[in-house]
Amino acid sequence: MPSRRSILKQGLLLTATGLFAGAPLVRAQTGALEPPPDLFDAQALDLEFWIKPRLLHVTRPASGEQAKLLYWKDGEMQQSAYQQLCHLLRDVHGKETAPIDPKLLEILWSTQAFIERFGIKGPLEILSGYRTASSNQRLREEGVPAARKSLHLEGRAADIRIAHLDAEVLGSLVRSFGQGGVGFYYRPSGRGGWIHADTGLQRTWKG
Repeated sequence: MPSRRSILKQGLLLTATGLFAGAPLVRAQTGALEPPPDLFDAQALDLEFWIKPRLLHVTRPASGEQAKLLYWKDGEMQQSAYQQLCHLLRDVHGKETAPIDPKLLEILWSTQAFIERFGIKGPLEILSGYRTASSNQRLREEGVPAARKSLHLEGRAADIRIAHLDAEVLGSLVRSFGQGGVGFYYRPSGRGGWIHADTGLQRTWKG
């Protein structure tokens, strides 16, 4: 009998063309796009996946920065790389840096590493990481979705996307890890939408 992992891999390969923005996914009776059912499942990953060194490839469109950083190795956080990631996830507009929740880095790494196993490579675009209170308020005043008590203020949230990867599929993967909240933000622009990931209570929403 084929394993759940082999079924998962086969399902991803069969639907690979549906992973990218602009390509058809599964359509519900309402005509809305939906991700292939049960496509991503964190429980299908073997132990080796979780104990290997963790390297994050991220980019910040707002500042033009990009980096590949090995932040976790041999069971320990690599402090120099962690500090660099905190800087990359800083409030670019408020020009302030704050400690980033290591659990958030785990979510970002797991997302990228899982997708790479199936040949989908590219940096995680960090649209927003830590925010100062003033930056968060400015976004609210501009009509940008930003909660008054956003976890961005605590370094526990990030808005992310992967170029050409459908936001619905990306969000479904992050949600499968069961480690926090996931918000789906759809936009008709050429760049597509993005997702919000945080280390708070498990919940989902669309904005």
